Amino acid sequence: MAWVASADIFENPDANANVVISVNDSWVEQEQKIISDLGGILNDGKLAAVLCVAGGWAGGNAASDDLVKNSDLMWKQSVWTSVIAAKIAAKFLEEGGLLTLTGAQPALGGTPGMIGYGLAKAAVHQLVKSLASTNSGLPANAKAVGILPITLDTPMNRKFMASADFSTWTPLTFVAELFHSWICQEKSVDNGSLIQLVTKNNVTDCVPVA
Repeated sequence: MAWVASADIFENPDANANVVISVNDSWVEQEQKIISDLGGILNDGKLAAVLCVAGGWAGGNAASDDLVKNSDLMWKQSVWTSVIAAKIAAKFLEEGGLLTLTGAQPALGGTPGMIGYGLAKAAVHQLVKSLASTNSGLPANAKAVGILPITLDTPMNRKFMASADFSTWTPLTFVAELFHSWICQEKSVDNGSLIQLVTKNNVTDCVPVA
């Protein structure tokens, strides 16, 4: 079994080690606590992979009363977490290791009904490209990859979209198995790739963004 450390706002009972942060902390305070606590946990050890799967969803167009509020939330949930993951990778990822960030397929184009969401996810896509470039600060031969799901099959999504067509949702087991195949190098993935997860009739295809 793989050894797993979790950094989140809640403790993960399935993880071997946990770093719990507060949503009330600033971006810098969250980063400092995670880096400090992980350093103590790892004790000069290195990670084979850093997998950032944090995120959320909020809607609203430019006329929405909650435009700025929701955009702020989306930035915190997707961009704060992704940048902190990049910092974790820079300090603790082994050479040739894997960093994955979670973007979104809809953010490849305009998202007028969910401006804050699209804005944050597009920023994650840009971060992947920056981290995959020369002199990004990642360890030698490390790879930065983004997954771009359309809709993930999560309990929360099922709760709020109970009448949706679940056959077009990407199962979390597929994502976990995909990560495992990349980490173990059973499947290859190019540094800087943005991989769309397209599910139809309960079958998921990985489609790289051209």
